[in-house]
This record gives sequence, structure tokens and C-alpha cells, in this order.
Amino acid sequence: MLKLDTKITLNKDTIDSPNLAERFSEEDLRKLGEHCWEHYNADLQSREPWLRRNTAALDLAMQVQKDKTFPWPNAANVAFPLITIAALQFHSRAYPAILQGNEPVQMRVQGPDPQGDKTARAEKVGKYMSWQLMEQDEDWEEQLDRALLYVPIVGTGFKKTYWDGGKECNQSDFVPAVDLVLDYWARSMSDCTTKTHVIPMSRNTMHARIMEKVFCDVREEGWYTSDAPQPSETAASAARDNRVGVTTPQPSSATPFICLEQHCSLDLDQDGYAEPYIVTLEADSHTVLRIVCRFDREADIERNKKGEVIRIHGTEHFTKIPFLPSPDGGIMDIGFGTLLGPLNESVNSTINQLLDAGTLANTAGGFLGRGAKIRGGVYNFSPFQWNRVDSTGDDLKKSILPLPIREPSNVLFQLLSLLINYTEKISGAVDVMTGGNPGQNTPASSFQGMVDQGQKVYAAIFKRIWRSMKEEFKKLYLLNGRFLPAEGVDFADQKISKQDFLGNPGSVVPVADPNVLSDQAKLMQAQALLGLSKGNPAYDQDAVQVLMLQALKIPNIEQVYKGIKNVPPPPPSEKIQVENLKLQGKAADRDAKLKQFIASLMEQRRLNEAKIVEMYAQAALLEAEAGGVESANKIAAFQSIIDAMKTHNDMMLNQIQLAQQQAGDQANGGDQGGGSGGNVQGG
Repeated sequence: MLKLDTKITLNKDTIDSPNLAERFSEEDLRKLGEHCWEHYNADLQSREPWLRRNTAALDLAMQVQKDKTFPWPNAANVAFPLITIAALQFHSRAYPAILQGNEPVQMRVQGPDPQGDKTARAEKVGKYMSWQLMEQDEDWEEQLDRALLYVPIVGTGFKKTYWDGGKECNQSDFVPAVDLVLDYWARSMSDCTTKTHVIPMSRNTMHARIMEKVFCDVREEGWYTSDAPQPSETAASAARDNRVGVTTPQPSSATPFICLEQHCSLDLDQDGYAEPYIVTLEADSHTVLRIVCRFDREADIERNKKGEVIRIHGTEHFTKIPFLPSPDGGIMDIGFGTLLGPLNESVNSTINQLLDAGTLANTAGGFLGRGAKIRGGVYNFSPFQWNRVDSTGDDLKKSILPLPIREPSNVLFQLLSLLINYTEKISGAVDVMTGGNPGQNTPASSFQGMVDQGQKVYAAIFKRIWRSMKEEFKKLYLLNGRFLPAEGVDFADQKISKQDFLGNPGSVVPVADPNVLSDQAKLMQAQALLGLSKGNPAYDQDAVQVLMLQALKIPNIEQVYKGIKNVPPPPPSEKIQVENLKLQGKAADRDAKLKQFIASLMEQRRLNEAKIVEMYAQAALLEAEAGGVESANKIAAFQSIIDAMKTHNDMMLNQIQLAQQQAGDQANGGDQGGGSGGNVQGG
């Protein structure tokens, strides 16, 4: 058990410290370095058989030709590309199926959303995280491309997800399985207590981290001041150099240091519970360069009522990219290199035997008896040329014995075909799946069924990779919730902040659908959905149209398709336009007649008012000349006539107002104007 003189106290200052190594003595750091190195070596030994298998698999995939001296020097040395074909076939299907378009991330909406706030937030988070991966992290897509070619060969790869303080952004780097050393028999990534990332580091990078106080100041150490750091060569690195056709370089100032970044658990506060830390050490000298906590907040520490630590929720930086689970229960999955490696070796041997047999059959050679009287030297033959000898034909026949060599065996050729057929079945790289013609007169339904069955093998693997991408996006979501500024950042004409990333990280998933692999299947699915949605108001027509355009791989969908809501109504047909013109003509005639009627009523009312004024004048004159009962009766008669004319004037005023109101309704498109006009004329 590790015993140190220095004791660390778990508090905010410890958690936020950029390097805890400065708190320890040189002796404690030496013990820590040896402790981490022992765990690293133990993990190396546990995965040694796996490393040998996959080193051979990579040699086969890259068609590395090794020197042969059997059955003779420079014998046939063909490396048949079975594993290469299988890996390329998987990569060609996986890359476009997993990375669709420029937005690989989406956020699902969970629960009711009557106001649409959850949907708006989900769209904003999905677009922002997609921008982080595709634009801000310039290497993410390239490394995904590399991973999808590496993983089918080796069976396992890793993604390292972290916040880069120098760049002030998220990083998600691909780590080949050979560069992440862990216990082969660990059950899972979370249960693996020690994970060591092997990182080559240049002298400039080392110097920059020392000056930034990220690493301890080791500029006086002998291994650092040496002009030529010794390269750390292992069996794996030697095999890798052989594959790429290079030799181990001579030590020079350009030789990188090898740093071991170990994610481990250490009891530095000496309370009996090992806390999660990250220890970085130099591989050759075992010098500890840095120690930091592998958890970000005091809230990650669970304590009992006495304040004692129960457990600490450490941050997991690595995500495994699986291929096929290993039957032996190891954490490293298996790929085509393990599955096809022995068969590929057999195919190579068979082909080389056939070529060697052909070489022997095509080259002259044999035994020459002493009875053949042939002069020494080389005889050249050309067409129609005969060379003279001193022996008879019978003597030559008896004295010359060609080597009894058979031609290349037909049985070996049949065996070669059998081996290749079975490797194609394992890898799924059969003719139909590689775009080959299955034969004439094959029904379309049968051909589609063959393709669907062939894709079953890939579908299961795609789901595992989809699951690993979901875990990677979950880590990125949590990093945004911790490191984005509280005031937010401007993105796509809106502001996004850490508050948008405080929800359930499980809602963030890849856009890719692992259940639909081929372009033809996506198009058929979109066409079926389009048929179901026609005339059905329960479907979102805009969403259906977008899915159809995506299945057709139409670029710039937002520019091509504006949406149903933004489409102006269609113009009326010619028949409707003719009817509208007729109605407009009738309305114009009716309006002219109505205006004429109003004018006549106003003229009659004006004449009545003038007559009423005249009647008042006559009544006043009569009253001035009045005398007797007869004058009083005349005045009363005048008054009755005036009152009748006033009543008639009021009736005409009402008719004028009704007619004017009807004219206004017609001008505004009212439907009741015709009825009012009829009533006015009737009055």
C-alpha cells in the first residue's frame, strides 16, 4: 500500500489546484511515480496476448510483407487483402450512416411542451453542439473518419473528451486502443481503476506547460537537459514502425518525450478511501510532472453525517468505441483482425503455394546424364531454330530427365475459393453487399431481401457505435454546463449559456438512425411517410417534406424548401376570375343605380324643404291678415300640410341614410347590401 509523508485535505482549493505535485516532497513524488509505473506495467502484461493478436491483424490489414526464405529465398509473398476489404466495406457504410449532414447532434424533447419552450431550447442546444463538433473542433470529423476505419480492424477504439483550457473549448480526440493501457479483465470503463494514456510530447510543449505552471519545473533534471531523449521502443512501437516502413530514429533533440497520463485512484488524504486523480509522469525516468483531481466540484463528494467521505463521483474522460464483444469477457472488443486473421493467413499460404508451384512448373530444370554429348555453355532458342548436338535423339531422351514437378493443384484452388467465401460471410463483404451483380433474372424482392439480410450484421455494430456516440455527446453536454460562461455566448443570432445545459444529459443523442442503414431504405421510408401524411392533418407536413428531401440528399434544404406556412395562396382559376368580373360588373351597375336613387331622394328632400319654407311664409302672411274663423281654419290647414311635408322629409332622410350605408357595405364587400337596396326602393 502506498504510504506518503504528505497528507492532502479535500477542499475547494485542492479541487481547483492546477498541480498538486508541488505539495509533495521529492521522496513522496518518487513513491508516487513508482506506484503509477507498477500499475502501468501490470496493465501492459494483462493485455499482452491481445496486443500480439492485433499487431498481427494490423500487419495483415496494411498488407505488410515480411521476408521469406522458405521454400527458397524470394519465394512468393502475397498478402491477400481480406481484412482490408472487410474494413473498407464497413467504413463505407458506417461513415455516411453515422454522420448525416452538418448537424450530428440533436436533443429530444421529454414531457409535455404546450408553450414550445422545450422544443426551442432543444433546437438551440442541438445546433450549438453540432457547431462545436463540426466547426469549433476542426479535427473531430477527421478523427471520427479515422476511428471508423481503425475500429473494425482492431475491435476497439476510444474517445477522450475534456475541456481544453488553452483553447477554451471542448475537445473530443480519438485514442487508438494501443495508446490507452488498461486492465484487460476490467468489466467496464467505469470499473477500470487505472487507465494510462501514452502521449508523445515535444520539448516545446513540455517547456510551455512548465512555464504555465501546469507541470512541475523539471528543467534541471538530467533526462530533460539531455540533448537526445531516449525513445521508448516497445514491441508494439517496433511493429508499427515496420508497418509504415520506417526504422526507429536515432535519438536527437527532436525526439519526443513519452508521457504517461494515468487516470487512477489514490488515497492522498489517508482516510481509507482512494480519491480519483490524474497523475502525469515521464515514462523513462518515472518523474511525476502533474497531479490534479479527477472531479470538478465539492458536490461530487458524498459524505455521511460525520463528514466522512462515502464515495466520490469522478469524471470519466474516455468513451469506448466497440465493435464485437469479446467472448472471453475482456474489456477489449474484437474486430475483423481477430475474426479473419487465421483465415487470412491460410489464404495467403494457399496463394503463395499456388504461385510457387507455378514458378517451378514454368521454369526449366532437371538432371542431365553423362550419355548426352552436349557441348558446354548456354543454348539460346528462338522460333524455327534447331541446335546441333553430338548425341542421337534416343541418347538425349534417355539422358535428360526434367524435375518431376506437378502443375498448380486444382484442389488447392478449390480450397482457396472455399476460404475466401467463408471470410466474406463473416465480414459481410459478399458480392451483393459490395455492389456486385447477383445474377440475371433475380427478382427485385429477392434482391432487396438479400441486401436486408446482409445488413443485419452491420446493424448490430452500428447500434453499438451509436451508443458510444451518445455517451460522448453526454460528456460534451456536461462540460458545456460547467464551463460555458454564465452570461452566455452569442450563437446564430441568439444567446446560449450554461443554463441551457443544466437539464437531463441523456436527452442528447446522435441524429443518425442506426435502424436505417442504406440510402434505398431511407428513401423507401420517407416515401411511405409521405404517402401516409397526404390529406391527414395529424401530420406535420413541413417535417415530412424535410425528411423526404434529406432522404434524397438535397443540399441547402432551408433555402430550397420554405415551408407550407410561407407559401402564398394560389391564384383563382380562369373560370372563377370570369365570374368575379361578372359580379364586379353587376355590382358597378347596382352601385350606379343606388347613387342615382340617393341623388333623387336628396333632390326631393331639398324641394320639400324649400316648399316648407314657402308654406311657412304664406302661413305667416295669412296670420298677419287674419280675421275671423275662416282665417284660423286656413292657418290650421297650412300647419297640417307643413307637418305632413316634414314627416315625408324625415322618411326621405332615413331612406338616404340606409342607401348610403348600403353603398358603403358594397364598397367593403358586404353581402347584405342587395336586400337593403330593395327595401329602400320599395319605400
